Amino acid sequence: MNFKNIITIEPGKRGGKPCIRGLRMTVYDVLEYLSSGMSQQEILNDFPYLTKDDILACLSFAAERERFMVAVQR
Repeated sequence: MNFKNIITIEPGKRGGKPCIRGLRMTVYDVLEYLSSGMSQQEILNDFPYLTKDDILACLSFAAERERFMVAVQR
C-alpha cells in the first residue's frame, strides 16, 4: 500500500496532523477506532466518505513511522 497518495499533511489543518485525502479525518482517528475494537466495515459504515484503501493507508503510515522510531534509553 502506497499511503503517500492518500495521507496528506497540511500545516493549517488539524494542527498539521496527517489526514486522509485532505479531509479532517486524521490517521490517529482511524487508528483509535481500530484499537477500540471497531472493524474496518464499522468504520466504513460510520464514515461513508472513507474507503478500505484509506484505512489500509493509515495502517501503512503508522507501520512506516514505527519502523523509523528510535528508542532512547535513559
